[in-house]
Amino acid sequence: MKKTKGEILLESGTNEIEIMEFMIYGELYGINVAKVTEIMMSDKVKPIPHSHPVVEGIFKPRETVLTVIDLPKYLTGKQSEKDEKDLFIVTNFNKMFATFRVHSVVGISRISWNDIQKPDKTISGGEEGVATGIAQTEGVLVTILDFEKIVSEIAPETTIQIEEIEKMGKRSKNKKPIVMAEDSVLLAKLIRDSLNKAGYQNVLKFDNGEEAWEYLKSIRQEENIYEKVSLVITDIEMPRMDGHRLTKLVKDDPDLQKIPVVIFSSLINEEMRIKGKQLGADEQLSKPEIGHLVEVIDELLEKNNI
Repeated sequence: MKKTKGEILLESGTNEIEIMEFMIYGELYGINVAKVTEIMMSDKVKPIPHSHPVVEGIFKPRETVLTVIDLPKYLTGKQSEKDEKDLFIVTNFNKMFATFRVHSVVGISRISWNDIQKPDKTISGGEEGVATGIAQTEGVLVTILDFEKIVSEIAPETTIQIEEIEKMGKRSKNKKPIVMAEDSVLLAKLIRDSLNKAGYQNVLKFDNGEEAWEYLKSIRQEENIYEKVSLVITDIEMPRMDGHRLTKLVKDDPDLQKIPVVIFSSLINEEMRIKGKQLGADEQLSKPEIGHLVEVIDELLEKNNI
């Protein structure tokens, strides 16, 4: 089952998400449909020597070589029994493909980000838990997994590299306030540390779009607004309010619309880029391009004389 370009149907800025639900050992999990390119029957996989324990190996269904991650083993820590009825979910995010073995796919549900709760530390496994949200569809709880974190654990080189900032050389300090909406504790720390190293010392971090919006609303009629916010960086996928909704609210507000908004997300592809542009985003960048993010911030602040 392969998705076509027209299948990302959600209207921009409505704060909704389509979740593909799948089963592993009788438990229901979810992934954002925007990350999924294809669902395939499981196939024979060629092992790779000295690879991560949850990496099954590689296979080549057509022209592209795909790495297969044993998701049941990752989630339970136990060697999983392979079944010919297993499915492969092929994903694309952070400008890379990854394939995950699951036991079955249940279907797709459309829900509001407002109905997705951030799991507490007990459920998610502490600050760096693998559950990015808990949703309820038709009375059943669905654990939405943090696939970026899973991949970054397996291949650390695929996530944000602060070395990109170090290569920029010595930079002057900048106290202009930057509002950041990012729900991942790990990525928020990496982004903030990178921006600090690039000279941006005043980063205000919020856990989701709703919290960032509440802050922006509280200052939007102040005369010195740019002393409170000079630029907004937002992820797309976040509980309560996603980055597209936040972008729309900022750009539709006469008091805030001149503030540059940068969407920094693992989901930036052709369809998402069109959505972001329609909503008025000033720039859209794919994680983990942190060096490019700093360059864009430099340019936008200079261009807007902020």
